[in-house]
Amino acid sequence: MFRTWLSSLGLALALVASAQAQNKLQVDPAPAAPAAPTAPAQGAGGIKGANIFEIRPDAEKDPNYANQTNAQRSQVQPGNNAPVWRQVGAGADGFTTYPADQAPEAGNLIQKFVQYPGSRLTNAGEAWRQVRNNWIIPYGGALMLIAALAIGLFYYAKGEMKLHGSETGKKIERFTYFERAAHWSNAIAFCVLAISGIIMAFGKFFLLPVMGGTLFGWLTYALKNLHNFVGPLFAVSLVIVFCTFLKDNWPSKDDLGWLLKGGGMFSGKEVPSGRFNAGEKVVFWGGVFFLGVIVVGSGLVLDKLIPGLLYVRETMQIANMVHGIATVLMMAMFMGHIYLGTIGMQGAYQGMKTGYVDETWAKEHHELWYDDIKAGKVPVQRTPMSAGQPAQA
Repeated sequence: MFRTWLSSLGLALALVASAQAQNKLQVDPAPAAPAAPTAPAQGAGGIKGANIFEIRPDAEKDPNYANQTNAQRSQVQPGNNAPVWRQVGAGADGFTTYPADQAPEAGNLIQKFVQYPGSRLTNAGEAWRQVRNNWIIPYGGALMLIAALAIGLFYYAKGEMKLHGSETGKKIERFTYFERAAHWSNAIAFCVLAISGIIMAFGKFFLLPVMGGTLFGWLTYALKNLHNFVGPLFAVSLVIVFCTFLKDNWPSKDDLGWLLKGGGMFSGKEVPSGRFNAGEKVVFWGGVFFLGVIVVGSGLVLDKLIPGLLYVRETMQIANMVHGIATVLMMAMFMGHIYLGTIGMQGAYQGMKTGYVDETWAKEHHELWYDDIKAGKVPVQRTPMSAGQPAQA
């Protein structure tokens, strides 16, 4: 038994000595090996932690280690594909099976680096992200909030613009059925695009905390597809609206006086105008035509509906920024137009809903147009009369 105990003690001492020898090999660096470029992780007691990307002694002896290809690196460090991702980060093109004529940048995973003068941004994708998140989103949202607040304060202070005289019951046809159909088609498409665009751009600030990520993700995905399909319909209806109302929206000599007096909105005395006043003409030329061309053009680029255009990252980023700026300006402008056409002015909504306005309304808000009707220059009824229609003025 004593002999067995001595044998066990000798075996234990041998195991301890072996462990100490191994620790010494791991802690003490090899005297002939140079210092590693990157210090490996250290565990407790100075023992190196396990790391498959650790620079090994045989790699440290190779002066061209940093320039090795992935195939060469795999011989030294299996599983370390750092050279591949270094090239990807530098914008190197690879190979994919996607047709190059449909996606010229299919083999490029990360947008190529470009140094912008006077800027620390070296990537076009990052530059686009900074412009969108730091300029378009906050300032665009602030502009729409300011416009909504201004309309709310004006309505609180002035209320609905009432007629000064009593209605006569005699009606004048202001909009034909075709004009109303064109206007409502465009208006509905605009509202769908505006609501979906606002939720996609700003929804993460006021809807995401309430709905949660899953439901908000499904909502924005559905609205994105709806936005893409309604966009071309809005473009077609916008062209129809422009051609339909172009005749009565040409600038005239009376428009400058109307603008200088603010349309009489603050004085309470309406400034005489034709069928459309100068404010409506500004909305027509500035919103429907100028901003409409920019919004529709950039939207068609984002939908990839313009044939022959090279759809690369830079093209889509520029189109996205232009689209965002133009749509924010258009929505802010049309908010005022919608306000005056609904709750802001008595009788205005009925004119677009039924096509007819009262004789008093026409005389007070568009006196020059009313005078032309009285003089016979403009027909009081452009649509053939049928049973049940209001009597003419």
